[in-house]
Amino acid sequence: MAMKYCSGHKGGGSGCECHKRKLYRKCCGFLLAVILLALFIILVVYLVLRPHKPQFYLQDLAVLCLNVTPPASAYLFTTMQATVAARNPNDRVGVYYDSADVYAQYKGVPLTVPTRLPVAYQGHRDQSVWSPYLRSMDNVMLSPELAVALAQDETAGYVLIDIRVDGWVRWKVGTWISGHYHLRANCPALIRVNEGKGSYGATTGGGIDYFRFQQAAACNVDV
Repeated sequence: MAMKYCSGHKGGGSGCECHKRKLYRKCCGFLLAVILLALFIILVVYLVLRPHKPQFYLQDLAVLCLNVTPPASAYLFTTMQATVAARNPNDRVGVYYDSADVYAQYKGVPLTVPTRLPVAYQGHRDQSVWSPYLRSMDNVMLSPELAVALAQDETAGYVLIDIRVDGWVRWKVGTWISGHYHLRANCPALIRVNEGKGSYGATTGGGIDYFRFQQAAACNVDV
């Protein structure tokens, strides 16, 4: 069996190569140890702090108009104002809301164009409240089947609408700030039409309190 040694060779060529390989392995081992240590520290910090996702609540939804007239037209005309509250439940973790859009949807189909919320930061146990206007802006056209379903619900006296929040957040612990995490919140809103009588009641065509939000509710949040 042939054996190689890293020293004692005349000329130094083979010995130099062996030393280079040793140095390369030491550098790789050192970098790997640093990476593992950093991952371990991050894991310990996460387990100790364990950031909880923000809590969202739909406090109010004012429907100023909601008009769709199938089969003549499947275009939707609507204006709403949603009051959405967000709370940071963490004691040691802050939350950056870098971007977040709010829009209304019906049976999984958007009724309004997205409205961008202002950039915000929530400290520990802090709370923010937004009241954006949501509009169709003449850009929303429903399928004929969905337009008929929405008109039938309105006629029957109750319409279930979802207020959605879609955006990106970051966590802040001391001076450390995380990368971006995708935030999704779904807030169901039951709208009573003409005191539940719909278009069969004595008053039709809208007016004050024609559309009334039934009850404030917590939202389903996914981060």
